[in-house]
Amino acid sequence: MCQLLGMNANTPTDVMFSFTGFATRAEEHKDGFGIAFFEDKGVRLFVDTSSARESPVAEMVRRYPIRSENIVAHIRKATQGRVALENTHPFVRELWGRYWVFAHNGDLKNYAPRLHGAFRPVGNTDSERAFCWLMQELAKSHASVPSIAELTATLAELVPQVAAHGVFNAMLDNGQALWAHCSTQLHHIVRQHPFARASLQDDDVTVDFAQQTSPRDRVAVVVTEPLTKDEQWHAFAPGEMRVFVDGAPLA
Repeated sequence: MCQLLGMNANTPTDVMFSFTGFATRAEEHKDGFGIAFFEDKGVRLFVDTSSARESPVAEMVRRYPIRSENIVAHIRKATQGRVALENTHPFVRELWGRYWVFAHNGDLKNYAPRLHGAFRPVGNTDSERAFCWLMQELAKSHASVPSIAELTATLAELVPQVAAHGVFNAMLDNGQALWAHCSTQLHHIVRQHPFARASLQDDDVTVDFAQQTSPRDRVAVVVTEPLTKDEQWHAFAPGEMRVFVDGAPLA
């Protein structure tokens, strides 16, 4: 299946270290990759149908320290939909004057939700259909911009309806918060003061976060499989959804 990476921080942070380890997993997931960086209300979106191990776009991302408080990345192993840009995650839509970014790992069987509003898929993946349905139902549930708590409550009702159709490991981000839902496998870590060294699981790279951060910095990283071998990652329970704001999970 695909691989997911999300980051939520309380200050603009680059994802070069995590993305370097994440991209090595594209050896078995060769059907494209994408990454979205929020900058205030704007989004930088980079997608490519090439493997993240070979793509010049991925190489640029590894070397370009774009700083953001919210990042969503995806490495694709196609299950539904041909290998094409329109089927490459993350997907982006606008709702309430703000961009929303979505990525999915899994396979939804016989999933054909009724889409009757402004949200329609461009490609032909189950993932984009699920995203459009979530956006449609959020728009129907709230007349104006709701709070993060209200959004979380609504998503807690909507997401299980999608997950009932199969595996739905997914990330949704609006530049204010990162929502992550686990069907089978997700892990998270919060890095904060006192910072330590960390070494990638899949590459010979080590970083000393204490040399690159301030005491007030806090970063939450959510990923399919742990990226480092010397940090304590926390596994999601199947069916669990967690929301991250300012680099920390909300109760």
